[in-house]
Amino acid sequence: MLNETILINKPINWTSFDVVKKVRSSIKKKLNIKKIKVGHAGTLDPLATGLLIICIGDKTKTISEIQNLEKKYLAKIKLGFITESFDREKKEIQKSGIENITEEAIFHIKNKFSGAILQTPPKYSAIKIDGVRSYKKMRSNDTDFTLSQRQVHIYSFIIKKITLPYITIEIICSKGTYIRSLANDIGIALGCGAYLFDLIRLEIGNYKLEDALSIDQFEEKYEFS
Repeated sequence: MLNETILINKPINWTSFDVVKKVRSSIKKKLNIKKIKVGHAGTLDPLATGLLIICIGDKTKTISEIQNLEKKYLAKIKLGFITESFDREKKEIQKSGIENITEEAIFHIKNKFSGAILQTPPKYSAIKIDGVRSYKKMRSNDTDFTLSQRQVHIYSFIIKKITLPYITIEIICSKGTYIRSLANDIGIALGCGAYLFDLIRLEIGNYKLEDALSIDQFEEKYEFS
Protein backbone atom coordinates (compact mmCIF):
# COMPACT_ATOMS: atom_id res chain seq x y z
CA MET A 1 0.00 0.00 0.00
CA LEU A 2 2.89 2.37 0.68
CA ASN A 3 4.06 2.16 -2.95
CA GLU A 4 1.02 1.56 -5.10
CA THR A 5 -1.03 2.89 -8.01
CA ILE A 6 -4.76 2.86 -7.29
CA LEU A 7 -7.52 3.51 -9.85
CA ILE A 8 -10.47 5.45 -8.46
CA ASN A 9 -13.83 6.21 -10.07
CA LYS A 10 -14.09 9.84 -8.99
CA PRO A 11 -17.59 10.77 -7.86
CA ILE A 12 -19.32 13.91 -9.04
CA ASN A 13 -18.81 17.07 -6.92
CA TRP A 14 -15.51 15.78 -5.55
CA THR A 15 -12.35 17.59 -6.60
CA SER A 16 -9.39 15.46 -7.61
CA PHE A 17 -7.60 16.72 -4.51
CA ASP A 18 -10.57 15.63 -2.36
CA VAL A 19 -9.84 12.07 -3.49
CA VAL A 20 -6.12 12.48 -2.75
CA LYS A 21 -6.93 13.77 0.74
CA LYS A 22 -9.32 10.88 1.37
CA VAL A 23 -6.77 8.26 0.32
CA ARG A 24 -3.95 9.93 2.27
CA SER A 25 -5.95 10.27 5.48
CA SER A 26 -7.23 6.69 5.25
CA ILE A 27 -3.71 5.30 4.84
CA LYS A 28 -2.27 7.44 7.64
CA LYS A 29 -5.01 6.37 10.00
CA LYS A 30 -4.83 2.68 9.07
CA LEU A 31 -1.04 2.43 9.34
CA ASN A 32 -0.71 4.97 12.16
CA ILE A 33 1.85 7.04 10.28
CA LYS A 34 2.21 10.81 10.14
CA LYS A 35 3.31 11.30 6.56
CA ILE A 36 2.85 9.60 3.18
CA LYS A 37 3.22 10.90 -0.36
CA VAL A 38 -0.03 10.73 -2.34
CA GLY A 39 -0.79 12.43 -5.66
CA HIS A 40 -3.01 12.11 -8.72
CA ALA A 41 -2.02 11.79 -12.36
CA GLY A 42 -4.37 14.17 -14.15
CA THR A 43 -7.04 16.48 -12.77
CA LEU A 44 -10.76 15.91 -13.30
CA ASP A 45 -13.11 18.85 -12.80
CA PRO A 46 -15.53 18.54 -9.85
CA LEU A 47 -18.52 17.98 -12.19
CA ALA A 48 -16.68 15.26 -14.13
CA THR A 49 -16.59 11.62 -13.08
CA GLY A 50 -14.52 8.62 -14.05
CA LEU A 51 -10.96 7.41 -13.95
CA LEU A 52 -8.59 9.13 -11.55
CA ILE A 53 -5.17 7.54 -11.01
CA ILE A 54 -3.83 7.87 -7.47
CA CYS A 55 -0.11 7.29 -6.89
CA ILE A 56 1.24 6.48 -3.44
CA GLY A 57 4.79 6.64 -2.08
CA ASP A 58 7.48 5.94 -4.69
CA LYS A 59 4.78 5.58 -7.34
CA THR A 60 4.37 9.38 -7.25
CA LYS A 61 7.56 9.44 -9.34
CA THR A 62 5.52 8.02 -12.24
CA ILE A 63 2.91 10.81 -12.23
CA SER A 64 4.50 12.82 -15.05
CA GLU A 65 4.81 9.70 -17.19
CA ILE A 66 1.13 8.82 -16.67
CA GLN A 67 0.00 12.39 -17.33
CA ASN A 68 1.61 12.24 -20.78
CA LEU A 69 -0.55 9.29 -21.85
CA GLU A 70 -3.58 9.62 -24.15
CA LYS A 71 -6.96 10.06 -22.48
CA LYS A 72 -10.38 8.78 -23.55
CA TYR A 73 -13.56 10.62 -22.55
CA LEU A 74 -17.29 10.30 -23.05
CA ALA A 75 -18.75 13.81 -23.25
CA LYS A 76 -22.38 14.89 -23.31
CA ILE A 77 -22.72 18.37 -24.83
CA LYS A 78 -25.79 20.61 -24.76
CA LEU A 79 -26.39 22.72 -27.86
CA GLY A 80 -28.10 26.10 -28.01
CA PHE A 81 -26.77 27.33 -24.67
CA ILE A 82 -23.49 28.62 -23.26
CA THR A 83 -22.10 29.10 -19.77
CA GLU A 84 -19.26 31.23 -18.48
CA SER A 85 -17.42 28.15 -17.20
CA PHE A 86 -18.11 26.06 -20.35
CA ASP A 87 -19.82 23.47 -18.10
CA ARG A 88 -22.68 23.24 -15.58
CA GLU A 89 -20.83 25.12 -12.85
CA LYS A 90 -22.28 28.42 -14.06
CA LYS A 91 -25.80 29.35 -15.11
CA GLU A 92 -26.70 28.57 -18.70
CA ILE A 93 -27.55 31.36 -21.10
CA GLN A 94 -29.58 30.70 -24.23
CA LYS A 95 -27.42 31.46 -27.21
CA SER A 96 -29.43 30.41 -30.23
CA GLY A 97 -32.20 28.13 -31.40
CA ILE A 98 -31.14 24.79 -32.81
CA GLU A 99 -34.03 24.25 -35.22
CA ASN A 100 -31.72 24.56 -38.20
CA ILE A 101 -28.98 22.30 -36.83
CA THR A 102 -28.96 19.10 -38.90
CA GLU A 103 -27.40 15.75 -38.13
CA GLU A 104 -25.29 16.26 -41.25
CA ALA A 105 -23.88 19.49 -39.80
CA ILE A 106 -23.15 17.75 -36.49
CA PHE A 107 -21.32 14.86 -38.16
CA HIS A 108 -19.39 17.33 -40.31
CA ILE A 109 -17.78 19.00 -37.27
CA LYS A 110 -15.76 15.84 -36.75
CA ASN A 111 -13.46 16.98 -39.54
CA LYS A 112 -12.83 20.32 -37.83
CA PHE A 113 -11.88 18.75 -34.51
CA SER A 114 -9.62 15.91 -35.57
CA GLY A 115 -5.84 15.85 -35.51
CA ALA A 116 -3.81 18.79 -34.25
CA ILE A 117 -6.05 21.68 -33.21
CA LEU A 118 -5.67 24.96 -31.35
CA GLN A 119 -7.84 25.65 -28.34
CA THR A 120 -8.06 28.28 -25.63
CA PRO A 121 -8.39 26.91 -22.07
CA PRO A 122 -11.44 27.98 -20.05
CA LYS A 123 -10.92 30.96 -17.77
CA TYR A 124 -12.38 28.75 -15.05
CA SER A 125 -9.30 26.52 -15.01
CA ALA A 126 -6.23 25.95 -12.84
CA ILE A 127 -3.86 27.76 -15.20
CA LYS A 128 -1.87 30.42 -13.34
CA ILE A 129 -1.91 34.09 -14.32
CA ASP A 130 0.78 36.07 -12.46
CA GLY A 131 0.91 33.29 -9.89
CA VAL A 132 -2.86 33.13 -9.34
CA ARG A 133 -5.12 30.34 -10.59
CA SER A 134 -7.34 31.71 -13.33
CA TYR A 135 -10.50 30.28 -11.75
CA LYS A 136 -9.68 32.17 -8.55
CA LYS A 137 -9.33 35.39 -10.51
CA MET A 138 -12.71 34.78 -12.16
CA ARG A 139 -14.41 34.06 -8.84
CA SER A 140 -13.05 37.31 -7.43
CA ASN A 141 -14.40 39.20 -10.49
CA ASP A 142 -10.90 39.82 -11.82
CA THR A 143 -11.88 38.86 -15.36
CA ASP A 144 -9.71 41.21 -17.43
CA PHE A 145 -7.12 38.70 -18.62
CA THR A 146 -6.61 36.37 -21.56
CA LEU A 147 -5.31 32.83 -21.85
CA SER A 148 -3.09 31.83 -24.75
CA GLN A 149 -4.13 29.25 -27.30
CA ARG A 150 -2.35 25.91 -27.16
CA GLN A 151 -2.02 23.05 -29.60
CA VAL A 152 -3.51 19.73 -28.58
CA HIS A 153 -4.19 16.57 -30.52
CA ILE A 154 -7.52 14.80 -31.05
CA TYR A 155 -6.71 11.23 -32.04
CA SER A 156 -10.31 10.04 -32.28
CA PHE A 157 -13.65 11.90 -32.46
CA ILE A 158 -16.72 9.67 -32.56
CA ILE A 159 -20.29 10.95 -32.37
CA LYS A 160 -22.05 8.28 -30.33
CA LYS A 161 -25.55 9.73 -29.98
CA ILE A 162 -27.68 12.68 -31.08
CA THR A 163 -30.77 13.51 -29.02
CA LEU A 164 -31.08 17.25 -29.49
CA PRO A 165 -30.32 19.49 -27.73
CA TYR A 166 -27.71 16.94 -26.60
CA ILE A 167 -24.96 15.19 -28.50
CA THR A 168 -22.68 12.56 -27.00
CA ILE A 169 -19.14 12.14 -28.30
CA GLU A 170 -16.24 9.85 -27.48
CA ILE A 171 -12.86 11.56 -27.60
CA ILE A 172 -9.31 10.24 -27.44
CA CYS A 173 -6.95 13.16 -26.95
CA SER A 174 -3.52 14.30 -25.84
CA LYS A 175 -2.39 15.72 -22.53
CA GLY A 176 -3.63 19.26 -21.95
CA THR A 177 -6.88 18.95 -23.89
CA TYR A 178 -9.82 20.75 -22.27
CA ILE A 179 -13.05 18.97 -23.17
CA ARG A 180 -14.95 22.02 -21.87
CA SER A 181 -13.17 24.17 -24.45
CA LEU A 182 -13.87 21.57 -27.11
CA ALA A 183 -17.59 21.71 -26.27
CA ASN A 184 -17.55 25.51 -26.45
CA ASP A 185 -15.71 25.42 -29.79
CA ILE A 186 -18.22 22.91 -31.17
CA GLY A 187 -20.98 25.36 -30.30
CA ILE A 188 -19.13 28.13 -32.13
CA ALA A 189 -18.59 25.89 -35.17
CA LEU A 190 -22.30 25.04 -35.30
CA GLY A 191 -23.28 28.66 -34.74
CA CYS A 192 -25.61 27.88 -31.85
CA GLY A 193 -23.41 27.79 -28.75
CA ALA A 194 -22.77 24.73 -26.57
CA TYR A 195 -21.39 23.69 -23.21
CA LEU A 196 -20.21 20.50 -21.55
CA PHE A 197 -23.13 18.90 -19.73
CA ASP A 198 -21.52 15.67 -18.50
CA LEU A 199 -18.04 14.17 -18.71
CA ILE A 200 -16.70 10.71 -17.90
CA ARG A 201 -13.03 9.81 -18.23
CA LEU A 202 -12.87 6.25 -19.53
CA GLU A 203 -9.17 5.59 -20.01
CA ILE A 204 -5.66 6.95 -19.45
CA GLY A 205 -3.27 4.95 -21.62
CA ASN A 206 -3.91 1.31 -20.72
CA TYR A 207 -5.58 2.20 -17.41
CA LYS A 208 -9.35 1.70 -17.68
CA LEU A 209 -12.36 2.96 -15.73
CA GLU A 210 -13.78 -0.58 -15.59
CA ASP A 211 -10.87 -1.52 -13.31
CA ALA A 212 -11.37 1.45 -10.96
CA LEU A 213 -12.77 1.37 -7.43
CA SER A 214 -15.45 3.59 -5.99
CA ILE A 215 -14.50 5.37 -2.78
CA ASP A 216 -16.52 2.81 -0.80
CA GLN A 217 -14.88 -0.10 -2.64
CA PHE A 218 -11.46 1.39 -1.95
CA GLU A 219 -12.18 1.55 1.77
CA GLU A 220 -13.53 -2.00 1.79
CA LYS A 221 -10.61 -3.45 -0.19
CA TYR A 222 -8.01 -1.91 2.08
CA GLU A 223 -10.12 -2.46 5.22
CA PHE A 224 -10.44 1.22 6.07
CA SER A 225 -14.13 1.04 6.97
